Amino acid sequence: MKTSNSGHKLDNVIDLFTGKPYLPLKDTRFIRLSPELDGLEMLYSNEASSDKLFSLKILAWGLRANGEVVGLVPWLNDIIPCTEIRDPLNGQWEGYYDSGIDEIFFEAPIHKVVELETAAEYYDYECENPQDIVQEIPDTIGTHAVLSGADHKSLILQEVVSWRLHHDGTISGMLINEDKVESTPVLPGDECLYAAQSDPHFRYFFQHHIANKIKSRDPEALAAISLLVEDSYR
Repeated sequence: MKTSNSGHKLDNVIDLFTGKPYLPLKDTRFIRLSPELDGLEMLYSNEASSDKLFSLKILAWGLRANGEVVGLVPWLNDIIPCTEIRDPLNGQWEGYYDSGIDEIFFEAPIHKVVELETAAEYYDYECENPQDIVQEIPDTIGTHAVLSGADHKSLILQEVVSWRLHHDGTISGMLINEDKVESTPVLPGDECLYAAQSDPHFRYFFQHHIANKIKSRDPEALAAISLLVEDSYR
């Protein structure tokens, strides 16, 4: 697989506190998304199982204003760059993975870089409001949102229909408001969609294999989710 090279990294100033390149916030915001359609994955590890690697399907590739391209995954209560994942068990990114050729790589595929750069140049929107929608892509990996019930003792699972990229670089997972559905199937851009992150009952995003375990009332999955939901109230 052909991946991008370091020439796309435009900054060499390192933040002393984080150890990462220092970039103004406006330069790190996302300006364009490209869905991952070939099944590429993110590999990560955590302290609880230091001898194992875990994988998650990559949702999309994101182009930052500074030219950097990174993979994006729904992670806990947000969608974040693969390279920046963190969790209570000190999960950390270990690379990207192409299961088709059993290859681990660390830079975005060059075809995605070219696609994103070309699209960003072509779709050069002028926006006045930070929350203006500049792009919306369908969810292709079966992401579900977990919301707490009104009694805070039950859990509700809802499928994420799409992801909206806003002018300020934030990305919202879109859920269906059943009371506003006028026609089906509900597609990206529908008026009945609302941002999961705006719902006070929203807790976490999970990919379909975890969501299916919750739906089938798998004891281990339910116990883990209950702990996460309890922690979110503290």
